Amino acid sequence: MFSAGDAYERFMGRWSRALAPQLVRLSNVSDGGAVLDVGSGTRARQRHRAGRIRFAVGNAQHLPFAGDTFDRTLSLLILNFVPDPAKAVTEMSRVTRPGGTIAAAVWDYGGSMEMLRVFWEEAVDLDAGAADRDERRMPLCRCGELAALWRAHQLQDVIEEPLTIRMEFASFDDYWLPFQEQQGPAGAYVATLGQDSRERLRLRLRSRLVADGADRPFVLGARAWAVRGRLGARK
Repeated sequence: MFSAGDAYERFMGRWSRALAPQLVRLSNVSDGGAVLDVGSGTRARQRHRAGRIRFAVGNAQHLPFAGDTFDRTLSLLILNFVPDPAKAVTEMSRVTRPGGTIAAAVWDYGGSMEMLRVFWEEAVDLDAGAADRDERRMPLCRCGELAALWRAHQLQDVIEEPLTIRMEFASFDDYWLPFQEQQGPAGAYVATLGQDSRERLRLRLRSRLVADGADRPFVLGARAWAVRGRLGARK
């Protein structure tokens, strides 16, 4: 039996794994430092059993760590899902040592996250009401928004830059089937559709991605906006 973690892995986990090394690079993570990953994912404990790594179930708005614990605190693709992102950044700052780095990345949902952009464009063309579910409405996913949040928290030397990746799909089903597993807003939307509406959407997407011929592999790109800042001295 597959778990929710397996479904997430098929839908978005492969994208986040490809993006993570770029956030690590931007954050200047080096061996030997104490690093906190806020929102490490549903299968992180299964994949990483090394003794240097410790996992804790917690809340990004109330991190279960003492202040000044980490040299670098990172957050990959979760801040836009946190009810109060500003509170989460306050907590990330609290647990980071002065002079440490705080960094995060969020998908550019309204622009160059092609897997979802293609999906929502076709869904909205068939059903105007789907526009209310489109992730492009989520906070922090546009250029400048993460940087503004970092500066509002008095983080220093703030830089924001795009991170881009490309993902190969082995077939149309490799793209489409994960949408049927109720992952994220797109999967939740598909779950509301009747059989006929779902089939119309599937055919529209297939025509767009592989045309009307034989199935084939294809590649989609994605961009995330990433930010890095340095924590100054405590006041």
